[in-house]
Amino acid sequence: MEDYTYTPSGVCSKKISFKLDENKLVHELAFEGGCNGNLKAIGRLVEGKAASEIAAILKGNQCGMRGTSCADQLSKALEQALTEKM
Repeated sequence: MEDYTYTPSGVCSKKISFKLDENKLVHELAFEGGCNGNLKAIGRLVEGKAASEIAAILKGNQCGMRGTSCADQLSKALEQALTEKM
């Protein structure tokens, strides 16, 4: 499994970390900062799921008037990791 770290922008969380296995499934997703309970729930929901599917579902999700959200930033992090893995 490969470790990935992403620095989100425009949101309350300061860091997103996760692992991708050889099948590009997400494991051990964690957010630093942000809405603790909600972000822990996202981690549980995506555990063992395909990174590309998660990115597609969460992309464009907005928090208030920010134009992005922690979930949207996760989609960007996953897309970046998938690009690096290719």
